[in-house]
Amino acid sequence: MQPGTPPTVTPFLRTAAAYAWRLLVVGALVYSLFAVLGRFHEVGVAVFLGLVITALLRPVADVVARGLPRPPAVALTLLGSIALVLGALALVGEAVAGERTTLVREFRDGIVRIEDWLERPPFRVDPGALTGLQDKVGAFVSSHRSTLVSEALSGAGHLVAVLTTLALALFCAVFFIHSGDRQWVWFQAQLPPSARDRVAVGGRAAWRTFTGYTHGIVLVAAVNAVLVGVALWLLGVPLAVPLALLEFLAAFIPLIGSPIALAVAAVVALASQGPLVAGIVVALIVVIGQIEGHLLHPLVMSWAVRLHPLVVAISVIAGSIAAGVVGAVVAVPLVSVVWSVHTALRKARETTAEALPPEG
Repeated sequence: MQPGTPPTVTPFLRTAAAYAWRLLVVGALVYSLFAVLGRFHEVGVAVFLGLVITALLRPVADVVARGLPRPPAVALTLLGSIALVLGALALVGEAVAGERTTLVREFRDGIVRIEDWLERPPFRVDPGALTGLQDKVGAFVSSHRSTLVSEALSGAGHLVAVLTTLALALFCAVFFIHSGDRQWVWFQAQLPPSARDRVAVGGRAAWRTFTGYTHGIVLVAAVNAVLVGVALWLLGVPLAVPLALLEFLAAFIPLIGSPIALAVAAVVALASQGPLVAGIVVALIVVIGQIEGHLLHPLVMSWAVRLHPLVVAISVIAGSIAAGVVGAVVAVPLVSVVWSVHTALRKARETTAEALPPEG
């Protein structure tokens, strides 16, 4: 290289530098977005729940609106859905209250059976260790009573936040169900004309994927809950209905939700019915996991969500690290929507490129 000649940069390094600064910009934008969502996570959760409610109830409201004006149809759909949810919760509460006395006796006897089981081979746990553990738990509760009370009071504050989020979600759902299409048209009108077509294509793909995922996951969760409830009832495990409801809610976290809920059911079965029934419930975890992974998800979800299981697992873990249970629930639909928008925009660009006349 001659003196005074500017240094040459290889094409590879030039390309890498160009992608590097773009990745830095994208990373900064993503970090800023998550920082804003973390600061106002209640609002984000409320809007997400509002979209979920809309995806579930919009078709029902459309059917009811054929015989009623739109506002009464929306009100009737929402009130009927709220009554249905409250009725299910009342059924669960009645089941728990009706079995309370029996449960206390069975769990007390079950703890004794578990202690005897652990004292025998192959575990051979020292009987004094279990007695000492119970004494330590009692001493801990007595010495930390004030801390537990303060935690309970803070839990009441969290309950108020949850109720506020649910109220905002219902408020959003009312307007999304009633006039969500008009709101989307208004939003598109605020954008530059050059971006409206791309936003329209991406929006249609995002909503189609989100509604498909929502309907599919609700169907999968309902089937899982019915299978679990019937199996626990046949095995004589108490709290079959509440445990089935827990399975329904846990199924919204793919891959890990159902095993966790069924592990709770296995603990209940161990305390109330003994190791044999608990072992059957553990086998039930494997069977239902196979049904969910190899039958329900391919049949129900493949037309709405096309993600590799590894991507689903990474998304769930990353979402749980970033935002706990809420992040684990939101991660898969968010990744699915982003991927569907990317695919739709890529197909639109390819179609436009094919429609253009060749140069020259």
